Amino acid sequence: MISLDEVDRKLLDILQKDGSLSNVELARRIQLSPPATHARVRRLEEFGIIRQYVTLLDRENLGYDMLCFVHISLQLHQPQQVESVRAAIREMPEVLECYHVTGEYDYLLKVVIRNRKDLERFVVERLTPVPGIARIHTSLVLTEVKSTTAVPLAD
Repeated sequence: MISLDEVDRKLLDILQKDGSLSNVELARRIQLSPPATHARVRRLEEFGIIRQYVTLLDRENLGYDMLCFVHISLQLHQPQQVESVRAAIREMPEVLECYHVTGEYDYLLKVVIRNRKDLERFVVERLTPVPGIARIHTSLVLTEVKSTTAVPLAD
């Protein structure tokens, strides 16, 4: 594990808010030279603290009006069947995130869908036919109270 100093934390906080900043602008904001800033960013990338850079899209402006959480239970927990279900889920573009969880269900999926008809198609034609899925429970998001990708950077 890498030790982060105050400058690293400030740099990461800024990048989490706007990963499109130029090195020069980033250097100005953390009050370091551009070469020193670039070296810090490279170090954080090499240690895997910075994993990737992405552009976050507004799903509603792209016509995805429904955000759903889908809970899935498996019939059996044999390695081959588990991997088969995971592989099928990885191929579904509607699934933004998938987590193996504890509790009543085995997996939790975060899914974007355009409308009710697309949700029905997704559940009936995409998920239900996957061999090994025993039970599907879907929750529709009414309001996003908080949505962030920023990891807290405590001392």
